[in-house]
Amino acid sequence: MAYQAKDLNYRGENCGVHNWITDGGQSFYWHPDWLHIAEDETGLYGKQEIEVEQGGEVTKGHAVHTILKKLNELLKGSDHA
Repeated sequence: MAYQAKDLNYRGENCGVHNWITDGGQSFYWHPDWLHIAEDETGLYGKQEIEVEQGGEVTKGHAVHTILKKLNELLKGSDHA
């Protein structure tokens, strides 16, 4: 079963950094200045680049889409393990 937006619990924003957590306890972070989602609040440990049209503005929706893409890739990978 694939992850959907309803599977992410938005934890809010602190100093511009948005945080989501899965029911399994996996956290994802994003700041509007980052072109990636991250595994830590500093953004230094990127998990996945955010895909956006050239010159387009990255939004919270892009971040959610990227988080779901990453989770579903991980899920697909664990099915083949």
